[in-house]
Amino acid sequence: MKLNVTSEIGRLKSVLVHLPGREIDLMVPPMMAQLLFDDILYGQVAREEHRRFQQLIRFVADEVIEIEDLLEEIFEDDDAKRVIVRDFGRRTKLSRRLIATLLELPPAALAEVLISGIPIERKRSGDLPSFDLFPVPNYFFMRDPQVVCGSGVVICGMATQARRREALLSKYVFEHHSALRGTINVDFMDSAPERPIRRGAPTLEGGDVLVARRDLILVGVTERTSKAGVELLAESLKASTSQVRTMVVVQLPKQRSFMHLDTVFTIINRDECLIYPPCILPRGDQAATVTTIDLTKRQIHYAAQPSLLRALKKKGMDLEPIFCGGDKAVDQQREQWTDGANAFALAPGVILLYERNVRTAEELARHGYHIVYEDDLLLGRAELETWTDKKYALQMQGHELSRARGGPRCMTMPLEREES
Repeated sequence: MKLNVTSEIGRLKSVLVHLPGREIDLMVPPMMAQLLFDDILYGQVAREEHRRFQQLIRFVADEVIEIEDLLEEIFEDDDAKRVIVRDFGRRTKLSRRLIATLLELPPAALAEVLISGIPIERKRSGDLPSFDLFPVPNYFFMRDPQVVCGSGVVICGMATQARRREALLSKYVFEHHSALRGTINVDFMDSAPERPIRRGAPTLEGGDVLVARRDLILVGVTERTSKAGVELLAESLKASTSQVRTMVVVQLPKQRSFMHLDTVFTIINRDECLIYPPCILPRGDQAATVTTIDLTKRQIHYAAQPSLLRALKKKGMDLEPIFCGGDKAVDQQREQWTDGANAFALAPGVILLYERNVRTAEELARHGYHIVYEDDLLLGRAELETWTDKKYALQMQGHELSRARGGPRCMTMPLEREES
């Protein structure tokens, strides 16, 4: 298994995903705020949508890899299993009884339990569920716990206690799996990842990191990624073997609707990007503040930029913006909320989006994209001519998945792309 991600658009070769499991079935409405959901999901439908999503990816990618399978493979080694379970128990303050129980589980069951949690059965149906180990229902948003940048990986520092275990599980995978061992460049994890995060601690989530080029990355300062996290990433990259030389820092309003940079900006082709105009255009109502950091310099210095698009143009990336939601403000707001700007590129000019974002699809069509619906592709009524220069916007259903507030890019972590 090889790591190589030097752009957002190079043809996808392998990608990490997680099929939503029992962890989303255990949520009840009073748990939603704590677990960062706006609604509870219908698991059966969410899983079917995700399976179809994976099938769409396979039309281009060579491998779609389930992270739970990688955990299971690690646990086949009894020594690695003991090391991980004991470390996990220490970090999460599990009882000796529970640690012993986990050690007795077979590899597949252990991998599943570390994600889905351990509920405590209650006799009365009206009682709120209790857990010896809470579920991590956001783990199918595989973008956030880690970032593959070049030939190395960044293990992220999640901003909320509800998601800290996701990065810990990813850390175990990249530390212990025989095909990935030795690839961690930057590790945000501290010694107690599930305790309340101290005020001012550096946080970084993968949805805020876009690999624009081998030497150039974009990082959002948002509700989930702090300025301290950006600076820790900058210093860590300088100290590592990374080839990144410039960071473009995009500070967004701290709102749930803009929780990550990739909710308002994604690169979809060599010369095109999908944007939410009020944040990305310099005179937008909620315009981002943009600076750059030169990683070749000894000290971190923020150089002000007029806008994100101008900053990229200075670095040789002249991108034409395509508006999420089209040209009407109401449509832009509605479709940004349902991840209309969160496109995932399978190859240059071949992207995945939710079909519910109709105005975004119409805008893409005006820019020469062929709109292809999920059923047409899966049932053989349409095909992708990837050997040509045709541009495609694949429309996946995702009506249940989209209720969890994340789009196609959020649900994927590329491990390897071709050079673009």
